[in-house]
This record gives sequence, C-alpha cells and structure tokens, in this order.
Amino acid sequence: MQSAMIDGHRSDAGGDSGLVKVGSSNPVLTAAGRAAAAGGGATDLAEGVGGGGGGDGEGGGGGKSQSEKLAVHLIVSFRDICVFTLVLPLGTLFVCFVTAYVFQPEEIHETHCRVYNIIPSISAITGVSPQRYLWRISIALHIGPRFVIAFVYKNYYRALINELLDPLSIKKASRLLKIVYCLNMVEICALLGVTYISNKENYPLHEKVFIIFMISSLSYMLATLKLLKVLQPNGPQTAQEESALRYKRAFFALSIASTVGLILFFLKHRFLCHDLAFSWFALCEYIVASANMGFHCTTMLDFPTEDFLIAKNTERYRKKQAALSWKLD
Repeated sequence: MQSAMIDGHRSDAGGDSGLVKVGSSNPVLTAAGRAAAAGGGATDLAEGVGGGGGGDGEGGGGGKSQSEKLAVHLIVSFRDICVFTLVLPLGTLFVCFVTAYVFQPEEIHETHCRVYNIIPSISAITGVSPQRYLWRISIALHIGPRFVIAFVYKNYYRALINELLDPLSIKKASRLLKIVYCLNMVEICALLGVTYISNKENYPLHEKVFIIFMISSLSYMLATLKLLKVLQPNGPQTAQEESALRYKRAFFALSIASTVGLILFFLKHRFLCHDLAFSWFALCEYIVASANMGFHCTTMLDFPTEDFLIAKNTERYRKKQAALSWKLD
C-alpha cells in the first residue's frame, strides 16, 4: 500500500474515467473518482472504462485485471491537513492561556525578579499542570503532518529545480534546498524539545532549545525566500504564487521585528527587572509564534488543490523523486 499526493484538476484529454493522465505520467483524480473514493471501502479506479479508446495500448473492453487496478483507500485534501496542523496548536494555546490565566494566575506570573506582570509567556502557560499535558498532546498530533509537509516541500522544490536551464542556478538552488530541508527538520525537532522540556523542569536546557528553535525558524524562512528567488528569477508566474510569496515575506518581516523586541525586553527583564518588561517579552513571543504559524500556513497557497491519498497498485504512477525519504539527495 502506498501513499501519494495528487493534484485535483481534471485533464482535458481524460474522458470519463475516474483516473486520467496529465502529460505523460501524473495521475489526477477527477470528481467522479473522488466521489467514489469517499464511499465505503476501497474503490477501484481504472482507465479505459467502457472500452472506448483505452490508454496505454489496451483494447476496448479488455480493461485491467482486478489486481492491477488502482484501489484508493483514503483521500484527504492536503489543504485540510494544513488547516488541521495550524488550528490544533493555535486553539490549544488559546485554551491554555485562558485556563491558566483564570485558575493559576500566581503560578504563571511568577518570575525571578518578582515584578509586576500582566501577560504570561507561552512557556509559563504550557508549563503548569494540567495545561502542559494538553499542550504536549496537541504538539504530538501537530508534528506528524509537519514532517509530511517538509517531505512534500523537498520534492516540490526539487521538481522546480529540474525545470531550470542555467547550470549555476541549478547548483545554487540544490544547495539552498538542502539548507531549507535541514533547517526545517531542526525547527521541528526544536519545537518538540521546547514542548517536552518544560522551563519549570529544566530551565537551562529549555532556554537553549528555545534559542535553537528561534534561530532555525528565522533561518528557514530566510533560506526559503532565497530559494524561491532562484527558482522564480522572473518573479511569480501566477496570482497564487504571488500571494504566497507576499505572505511569506510579510510573516518573515514580522518575525524579525518581534524577535528584536523579544530579545530587548528579555534583557531588560533579566538584568534590570523592569516592571512589565516580561509582559512585553511575552507579547513579542506570541507574535513570533503567530508569525511562524502564518509562514507555515502559506502551504495552503502553495498546494491549493492537491490531495493526500493512500492507495494500492500505484507502481506505474510513482516517481522516484516523489517518494517519502529522509535523504537530502
């Protein structure tokens, strides 16, 4: 059984079958195929329905054997996966903030300076019990799709690199792709670290992992923008690409500005113990987190019509560069 991601548009050369071809090898699931897949059990989608002009040299009425048909067991909009990945931690963070602020104000406002504060940090509201368990569960569910999205982006950018003609651009883009992929993985792992290593349990380690998360997150955003500049030397070709790039730049700029404020107010709190300094630090931290989520949310603009499916007998449609792999090749 294999999983794959496919585009949701119908080809003009398709006919009425649930599965048609785009170009030479890319499978596309039509509305009929999607409706059939939504029904109970696995659905068989075959080319050459009704014996009319079957593709790949198959005669009319011959069709394929049952064992060779593409059987779709599950199909989910990739956009829905991205929405779930965003809404889950955002909603959980809101619940943690409200419940901790109402029921545990003394615990979440406590700092080493013992000065007046009104806004608790993310680490504070997710470091108390029972909010820490809710937050850890949400991040556990959040991380799985994040890894899948990272793999998808790696294959997506590699396909764009293959369309480049300039050898120097290909070399530069390939190098940037490796950097983007590695930074994305480091960011995801660092997010796991700051989640499961609470500041109340091990503050020195929590602080170091948080710094790694911040550096990898900002570096990933910058490297992604650099890579897109190489892949799109003449700028975005569609309104969708232009919108995605504009949002990426805006969220990156917001992340940089809020990070500067975060560092400034943290130093004021740590060394000068100013009133409300920690509250301003916490506010910047929430903005950083929101900008980070927003940047990753642009995945919905990069893949607006693609689907994630689990299917059987996909060998003829599978491409080597689309395989799920940890390798950087």
